[in-house]
Amino acid sequence: MEEKISLLELQERIRRGIEGAVPHQVWITAEIGEIKNHPSGHCYLDLVDYKEGERGVAAKARSVIWSSAWRMLQPYFLSAAGVPLSKGLNVLLKVQANFSAVYGLSLNILDIDPSFTVGELELRRQQTIKRLQQEGCMEMNAQLQLSPLPRRIAVISSATAAGYRDFMNHLHKNEYGFRFSTELFPAQMQGQEAPESIIVALDKIAEREGEFDVVAILRGGGAAMDLLCFDDYSLAVNIAQFPLPVITGIGHDHDYHIADMVANTWLKTPTAVADYFVDIFVQQEQYLMHLFQRISLTLAHKISTERHRLLTLHNTLVQNVANLLSCRRQQLEMLRLKVEAADPARILGSGFAIVAVGGRRAGAEDIVEGARVKMVLGDGEVEFVVGEIVGKKVFKEK
Repeated sequence: MEEKISLLELQERIRRGIEGAVPHQVWITAEIGEIKNHPSGHCYLDLVDYKEGERGVAAKARSVIWSSAWRMLQPYFLSAAGVPLSKGLNVLLKVQANFSAVYGLSLNILDIDPSFTVGELELRRQQTIKRLQQEGCMEMNAQLQLSPLPRRIAVISSATAAGYRDFMNHLHKNEYGFRFSTELFPAQMQGQEAPESIIVALDKIAEREGEFDVVAILRGGGAAMDLLCFDDYSLAVNIAQFPLPVITGIGHDHDYHIADMVANTWLKTPTAVADYFVDIFVQQEQYLMHLFQRISLTLAHKISTERHRLLTLHNTLVQNVANLLSCRRQQLEMLRLKVEAADPARILGSGFAIVAVGGRRAGAEDIVEGARVKMVLGDGEVEFVVGEIVGKKVFKEK
């Protein structure tokens, strides 16, 4: 006949079997599936485990950290690991297996090894970095040429985040009066849903690619665990392959995430991103002022040189004209002297005379007796009729 026992007896046998199989405290590895802080001070966790190469949860157990232990373990883990105990973390726990006839199996967590979690997080991070390097994604976005004056900025951030407000105030109220155009694409900036939310925002921007010069992903400082989403592989790939330059301003000075590594430019904070854009315009303005000064100096030098050249030409021209005029005066003076020397009145005044017969200049052969002769002298004219020629000699040309 089959044995008949009560539920309580069955549970007692299970308890004895479990506690007999695991009579001592043991260290186990698991992932935190859920974690809740109770008002009483206790912390309740759902631990899960997976089989390599298989999907779905392979094991699950409820666990508890009693308030007396939680008061010590919570700050200890945060200080050592840099992140709080939270969903998704792989942890190494010291547990005692307990079985209750009412509540079933439960694991009492007595200690935590933070170094295991740090190692797991860093291992996962390094694996992601190596994969991105192998796929050639690390420098893809960095190779995009940023606009000389990136004025149209697509911003991915939380609308209520202090970092976003700081960015907007710093950018639009810059002391130089530079004007920028910004449009917010809201996204969840922490937690497991953050990578997909940011990717959706990137997709919306990509649909309007021609309307923007650059994308800024902004998230102010926070707990390290809050920023783990920026080490996500899918998000990193989307940033790396995005058609516009992506600028990241995530966290505080000491934070550096995989999203920063694959971005075109990484800056420490949202405010630093605003300064980055303003500085580009300042540098361009200074460059233009430098060009203006160089052009002004070059133009002033050119004007001075041309003025000096024109003055030299003017002086040369004036001197040449003066020399030419002097030469022409000398030539005119010589001509005047020649003209004066050839003046009939001057010749006649020297004792010469002009003799004309019949209104024409007369030669020796024209002077005959009875000829009416007109003689022009230096001091007058004489007309007479030749009465007697005492002597006459005519010179013939050879």
